[in-house]
Amino acid sequence: MRIILLGPAGSGKGTQGELIERHYGFPRISTGDLLRLEVQKGSELGKMVAEVMKSGRLVADELVTRVVRDRINAPDCRAGYVLDGYPRTLNQALLLEKIEGDRPETVLEIQISEEAVMERLAGRRVCPGCAAVYNINNDKVITDGRCPACGAGLVARNDDRPEVIRERFRIYRETIGPLLEHYSRKQVLFQVDGRRAVEEVFGSIRLILDNRIARSQGESRRP
Repeated sequence: MRIILLGPAGSGKGTQGELIERHYGFPRISTGDLLRLEVQKGSELGKMVAEVMKSGRLVADELVTRVVRDRINAPDCRAGYVLDGYPRTLNQALLLEKIEGDRPETVLEIQISEEAVMERLAGRRVCPGCAAVYNINNDKVITDGRCPACGAGLVARNDDRPEVIRERFRIYRETIGPLLEHYSRKQVLFQVDGRRAVEEVFGSIRLILDNRIARSQGESRRP
C-alpha cells in the first residue's frame, strides 16, 4: 500500500505520518526531511535545492523524484510506505506512477485553513540535536527553550517564517487542484478535517486505511 498525505505545511501531515508508521509499520517518507538532509550533507543535490527551500518555492519535480525513487526502492518499503510532501503536483504524481504504477494507493488530504496554519507554525520549534519537533504553544514540557529529550536549544526552521508560510500556502492552493482531480478520478482520494485534535484526526484516518487495506488484501487473493 502506498499512502500519500496531502495538505499545506502545518496541516499535521508529519504527525499523522508518524502515527500511521507506528500503527501499521509502513515507513514514513518525508521529502522535506530527505531534502534537508541533502542540504546538511552539502551534496550536489543539496546545494541545488538550498536556495529554493529558503524561498518557499517548489523544488524541481525531477530532483525530488530522484530522491523519492531511491528511498522507496529500499527493502523496508516493500510492504508499503507513507509519502509526506510528495507528490505536490500532477506531474510528480505521474512520475511516481511511472516508477510504481501497480501499487495500491490511498490519498489523504488533511484540510485546514490558512489562519490555523499560521497559528500552528508560529510556535513550531525543532531540536538540532535529535531532530525532535515541538510546539511552544501546546507542549507543556517546553519550559526553558531547550529540548526535553537531549537538552539542545530549540530553533525555528527557516521555512517557518511568516512570509514563507504564506507563500507556501499560496503555492499549495494554486497547485493542488489538478492533483486532487487526478486522485478523485482514480477513486483513491479521501479528505480529513485537520482542525480537530491529533487523536481524532488519526481515528478518521484509521477507519479509512483499515477499510482500504482489507479491500486491497481481498483483491490480491482473488484468482
